[in-house]
Amino acid sequence: MNGPRLSPSPATGLRAALAWSLTLLLAGCAIGLVELPYQWLSELGFRLQALWTPGGPAERPWLLLPLVLGTALFLVLAWGPLAPGRGGGITGVLVLQNASGEAERTRAGASLELRRQLARLPLVALTHLAGLSVGTESPSAALGASVLLALRHRFLLLRQLPVALVAAIGGGAGLGAAFRSPLLGAAYALEELSAVHGLPLMVPTLILGGLGGALNSRLGQPARLAEGMGAALELQLLPLALLITLVTALLGVLLVRLLIPLSGWLAQRLRSRSRWLTAVGISLSLALLAVLSGGLSLNDGSLALGPALAGAPATAWWAALPRLLGPLLSIAIGAPGGLMHDSMTLGAVLVTPWLGALPEQQQAALAGVAAAALFSGACRTPLFCALFVFTLQGNAALLPWLLTASAIAAAMGRWLGGPSWNEAQVEAFLTR
Repeated sequence: MNGPRLSPSPATGLRAALAWSLTLLLAGCAIGLVELPYQWLSELGFRLQALWTPGGPAERPWLLLPLVLGTALFLVLAWGPLAPGRGGGITGVLVLQNASGEAERTRAGASLELRRQLARLPLVALTHLAGLSVGTESPSAALGASVLLALRHRFLLLRQLPVALVAAIGGGAGLGAAFRSPLLGAAYALEELSAVHGLPLMVPTLILGGLGGALNSRLGQPARLAEGMGAALELQLLPLALLITLVTALLGVLLVRLLIPLSGWLAQRLRSRSRWLTAVGISLSLALLAVLSGGLSLNDGSLALGPALAGAPATAWWAALPRLLGPLLSIAIGAPGGLMHDSMTLGAVLVTPWLGALPEQQQAALAGVAAAALFSGACRTPLFCALFVFTLQGNAALLPWLLTASAIAAAMGRWLGGPSWNEAQVEAFLTR
């Protein structure tokens, strides 16, 4: 006959709580510190891009050297010895969530080893040096996942959690730390990264993202200059906001529909005997696009997105074209990064040139709606997309409209069919 079950003593519960607190403190600090080099590299890229105006390469011809040589060297390394470092890096996290066998889990775990993330640091550096049109979001998430998985081997308490859950928590915390917004990181983990939802995911992600963000900086995030634009969208502009939502959502779907076949075609070319000719062609094409657009096609578009979200757009009516072509080429060749800032920027610069008759704060509100809708149409994560624009803009009065536009755009993306970019990457990983 079993005796009475004894409940843990208060001292035992206190020791457990203290152990978890110390573990999370150390892990959060580690994630925040390792994200700093990505912030510095991103800042370097934006400072180089800022030299393009005024004058650009006409006054500073040396500006073309990092673009051409950096892209060429990136292609040599990314399609050679550093091939595992291509792309955003979160595919392993996604595969772990629904892995059907030990072989898949092993491969996914190997792609998230910390040494592999460190080995891709040269590719991240070349990406920003050459101005390739991707941001730090996905690489930051991948790095956070790798750090937490590495710590799982060291800390007994973390080994009590499933590997897939640890990877998702680390990924969300990494993005939250990079943008100093733990809520943003938690939304990313919830909608994109994790098969497990609820408190086991949200609580540690928020804690680690908050701790990491406290140690991080806003370097490399010029779009956040728009914070504080606090105007509600006027009711008479709702039909225009709905039209903008529909148009930009369709463009977000088109962006992914173009990107998936283009990346496959370029991958074949870069693995073929003509890879050197292809590499030279890509390098010159990106440099020519930068020259023709006055540097607008470079990086993730934050230098254009920030003014647009602040209601002071400084782009021409044709600005959407280089902001579409730059990301298509950069992401297709495997530059470390993703669609996030690129899709937000494309939405904002597409609509702001046509809103000049409206008050500045209403222009900012509609630019935010466009950014969220195109982002969500491409990525189909409405809560995360709306919160990301809110994080950049800081307009609480606009949040309901951002959520609505993102939800409509995500539904359109799913209704029109086809895999998302991340779904395509998972499929390619599993069939490789």
